[in-house]
Amino acid sequence: MNLKYIKATEDDVELLAKTRVKVLRAANGMDDTVDMSAVEAHARAYYREALADGTHIAFLVFDGDSPIGAGGACFFKVLPTYYNPTGQKVYIMNMYTDPAYRRRGIAHHTLDLLVKEAQSRGITHITLEATDMGRPLYKKYGFSEMRDEMQLPYEHFSEMGR
Repeated sequence: MNLKYIKATEDDVELLAKTRVKVLRAANGMDDTVDMSAVEAHARAYYREALADGTHIAFLVFDGDSPIGAGGACFFKVLPTYYNPTGQKVYIMNMYTDPAYRRRGIAHHTLDLLVKEAQSRGITHITLEATDMGRPLYKKYGFSEMRDEMQLPYEHFSEMGR
């Protein structure tokens, strides 16, 4: 293996958008017959804007010239709290490693690069959503389960429109 971890630039938008689709297919058990063209187009637009303004960073992992992994982080601000007096937050997402490369520390190293980037910006409030496959990695790294967050499901909004 000849692994390279590269911080993504605006030149990597296409690869990042395609990787986003791979992540969503894997996380949701979707095969190639599910049309993800709208998601890919929106991901492309998101990456163009967010990489340019610094509200998103991503690392791409290559074995030689072949992309085999990725991870990203969204930077945003919320109203300050006692535990987060700056209101600065990071949401880690889009963690992916090609199945042939899993269990070799690639995701751990990618996660570490993202966390260190957040720390270099003085941000200490870092969250993520974990799949069953990713949960052991995040726990081993030091993430803990959250108990206070809730989500209004997508179905609620489709019912409102009727």
